[in-house]
Amino acid sequence: MAMAMDIVMEMDTDIMNKKNKHPADSIQDLQFFGEYGGVNPSISDSSTFTYLTGDSMGEVFDGVREGCYLYSRHTNPSNSYLGQALAEIENKKGSLLTSSGMAAITTTILQLCNSGDEIISSRTIYGGTYAFMKNYLPKFNIKTTFVDTTDIKQIEEAITNKTKVIYSETISNPLLEVTDFELISKIAKKHNLKFIVDNTFTPLIFSPANFGADIVIHSLTKFINGTSDTVGGVICSDEDFIQSLIDVNSGSSMLLGPVMDSMRAASILKNIRTLHLRMKKHSENAIFLSKKFKKDGLRVIYPGLEDHPQHELMKQQMNEGFGFGGMFVIDAKNKAKANHLMEEMQNSNLGYLAVSLGFYKTLFSAPGLSTSSEIPESERQIMGISDGLVRISIGLDNDIERTYLSMIRCMKKVDII
Repeated sequence: MAMAMDIVMEMDTDIMNKKNKHPADSIQDLQFFGEYGGVNPSISDSSTFTYLTGDSMGEVFDGVREGCYLYSRHTNPSNSYLGQALAEIENKKGSLLTSSGMAAITTTILQLCNSGDEIISSRTIYGGTYAFMKNYLPKFNIKTTFVDTTDIKQIEEAITNKTKVIYSETISNPLLEVTDFELISKIAKKHNLKFIVDNTFTPLIFSPANFGADIVIHSLTKFINGTSDTVGGVICSDEDFIQSLIDVNSGSSMLLGPVMDSMRAASILKNIRTLHLRMKKHSENAIFLSKKFKKDGLRVIYPGLEDHPQHELMKQQMNEGFGFGGMFVIDAKNKAKANHLMEEMQNSNLGYLAVSLGFYKTLFSAPGLSTSSEIPESERQIMGISDGLVRISIGLDNDIERTYLSMIRCMKKVDII
């Protein structure tokens, strides 16, 4: 009988309990053996698993016996390897893979909230998350209050006796506002709330669990995978919460079924090996361009710039060695110029006019017209998400000076500078 590992249990509690362990060390320490001694673990391409006795299977369904694979919607060995790696990187004891980042978000919230409950969320979040909370959850009588999570007073004033969750992103999408994990975590614990953090923009750069986050979520589609060839998500938390998600009778993941394919899990696991190198290069390129464009007179939003409102906060919370991330935003002034600029950059082979992020080639989009379009225009204006903003996920360009000069030519052509 195969042993289930998707509910990731710590093999080395001494290592995992060390708050100060560098997340890149967790990557370096990964060691899995294939079935025949291969340096990569074998891929488990099975939807169901055998039992030696009928009683054993019955005990698994009854919740008496643990540690057995049952059915791949529940867990499978390939997902277990990736899940273990991600849990260790995020310094959590358990993890659960999902078929997308949104699946990770939705199943987590549906597991925590019942009819009549309330959520407090950052106002500037991924548009899909916003739409789920604003438009979908009300069908289940679950209310979300959107606040500026950089203003702690707004969070405290929004808490009611029905509040169950505080939700934020490490760096908000697309305005790149930085969350004060420790302060929000203290508020959450004071009121017995769950604090969920989406760390998609900043893997390795931030370790939210070290500052008190109860649940850390990623869209694996982005930086962690890094090749824009798959969609996936992960939920990292304590063992009890992960167990609750896959409970055969009441688990939102088990019953809704957002399982990741084992082939994809194996592929992402291989890409994780280079994550630390990629994040360093993404950040290196982003800070170079941000400083150059700012000097050229452009309005640039990047937490690595000293004039960013949360620059010092990010320095206090970030892990050393990975920089300030690979995402920055420039203001092209209006919708027409934003679109024209992106078209020129794509035509100049600088990257792709496409949503998403974390690809080895540069991706750019106008969030007000794409990834944040689910947010009503009136609310986007209050938040500061104008149609002229261009979000850039900088790639792994080797000669970033060459990239800069090409981008400047595009900007001059469309009369931005």
